[in-house]
Amino acid sequence: MEFIKEEDKKEISKIFESRLKGDVNIMVFTSNDKSVCMYCKETVDLLNELASLSNKIKIKRYDINENSKEAKFMGIDKVPAIVLGGKVIHNLYYFGIPTGYEFASLLEDIIDVSAGETRLSPSTKEALKKINKPVDIKVFVTPTCPWCPRAVRTAHQFTIENNKIKSSMIEATEFPELSQSYEVMAVPKIVINEKESFEGAQPEEVFLEYITKTQ
Repeated sequence: MEFIKEEDKKEISKIFESRLKGDVNIMVFTSNDKSVCMYCKETVDLLNELASLSNKIKIKRYDINENSKEAKFMGIDKVPAIVLGGKVIHNLYYFGIPTGYEFASLLEDIIDVSAGETRLSPSTKEALKKINKPVDIKVFVTPTCPWCPRAVRTAHQFTIENNKIKSSMIEATEFPELSQSYEVMAVPKIVINEKESFEGAQPEEVFLEYITKTQ
């Protein structure tokens, strides 16, 4: 099964050729146990399709059980999990397969990680430099939510600008128990440092205000 249509592959190849600056290393953590991970194989297949479109994209697969030390070091406690890195490994995570609207988030993240910079406003970048305490952002999404990518992208861009910020996309339907524990009734739902939460794709300035409240 192919995830990316041939015409889309051609367009993505052109985008990667013109916009990727440095190598992008994608680590994917999986399990062969379908009862643990329903979409692990599909996640790997999707990433391999993407990697075939640019020689700057490298995929490395880990089994969460066989490579438990690496999983623990990276803070991986559920699969499928994707971590992106360029010159550095970013605290930028996808938990769940990034399909539907979230596929666009993955493409944009790959471009940003390759460049080592984001398209956030200068004022937001300056504010993010001042954050010196760990921040954990969880963004609960579903593949059919058109507003979710904006929230994911904002959180992930914050991480690229300041690696003290860990940001995770969590596909709500793949992790129902986790979604229930965080009372996810609508998406996107954003949880910051287990203290602040809000729903909706807010502008980066508003997003930043919620982070500031937890510092």
